[in-house]
Amino acid sequence: MAKKKLENLSFEESLVELDTIVQNLEQGELSLEESMALFERGLNLSQVSQTKLQAAEQKVKILLEKNGEQTLSDFNLSKDDNASGELL
Repeated sequence: MAKKKLENLSFEESLVELDTIVQNLEQGELSLEESMALFERGLNLSQVSQTKLQAAEQKVKILLEKNGEQTLSDFNLSKDDNASGELL
């Protein structure tokens, strides 16, 4: 199956593909060349996803400011909320 161009993937599609890449790399059954190609694709997916998240956050901030709402604050999990440190 041909891979979509990164800019044509939705955020959700990017996450699904990134998850698949991680699973394939963790299995350790790929050749070095295949692993490197997947690793590079994964890095690119990660960068594109981060950019999309930043754009969405900026849009939310602008919408909140237009409506006179409070600005966004950073979200920090306390150790009690998530002892393992992983996102749920």
